[in-house]
Amino acid sequence: MAASPWVVPLLFVLCAVDGFLPPVPSESVLIALATLSATAAIPPVPVPVLVAVGSLGAFAGDQIAYRLGARVPLQRWPWFRGPHGQRRFHRVRTTLRARGMALILAARHVPVLRVVVTMTAGATGYPRRRFLLATAVASPVWAGYCVLLGVGAGTVLPLPPLAAVAVGVVTGALLGTLADQVAQRVRVRRAVPDPAWADTE
Repeated sequence: MAASPWVVPLLFVLCAVDGFLPPVPSESVLIALATLSATAAIPPVPVPVLVAVGSLGAFAGDQIAYRLGARVPLQRWPWFRGPHGQRRFHRVRTTLRARGMALILAARHVPVLRVVVTMTAGATGYPRRRFLLATAVASPVWAGYCVLLGVGAGTVLPLPPLAAVAVGVVTGALLGTLADQVAQRVRVRRAVPDPAWADTE
């Protein structure tokens, strides 16, 4: 399948959909394609093409998530339901106001968190221009990181192509989990009382 001419448009679609549906494994696909290209296991898709397509797909997905957050009641989404979901919403909203650019850049590397952040940005009216700028920077950084991880697994490790893919994907998943754990610890250390639901500005 990786050698199909449809792999590049499919990669774009996966990266875009992953912007608002976290179960879609865009990181895994991007890392796998980069690994297979680096090992010449398939007709290689040039690294710049992988980074560009991944970036454009991620950027498009973030914009869709922003619009969904602005138009669809957040209670319809599972990660905003119940008391825990409301506390998550409040924390993200507070951090967006204080350090929005940094949060959007960091959240892009954590699958579920990036959806929570982008949808909350839309729901709370985070300035559109700032969001566009932050996601325009975050998307290529994320895509470049995934591709670099895949290329590293394919060129540094003396493994068969599929084994190198497995190492790259697992490493990416572990780094994403680590990033999530770090983000949670930072939130705990910087915990602030939840603001009122209604805006006070």
